[in-house]
Amino acid sequence: MYRKELSNETSFFIYLLEKYSEYKGISATDCLQHFEQMQMIDYIKQMYPMYHTERLENAFSDIDRKLTTNLK
Repeated sequence: MYRKELSNETSFFIYLLEKYSEYKGISATDCLQHFEQMQMIDYIKQMYPMYHTERLENAFSDIDRKLTTNLK
């Protein structure tokens, strides 16, 4: 059976999604839906080089800031 491996960016996105949803106290499904609505998924994946080398809290702060500016 053929098994395609996930890219580093996608694997990290899944990890970050799970941790961010815990941080916010919401389900990962709700968090993913919010990221989709706010068009954040590509942004987060593009930030992989920085996010995966820093503390997750730094990524959370950046995501929160970006979500806030996307609302305006």
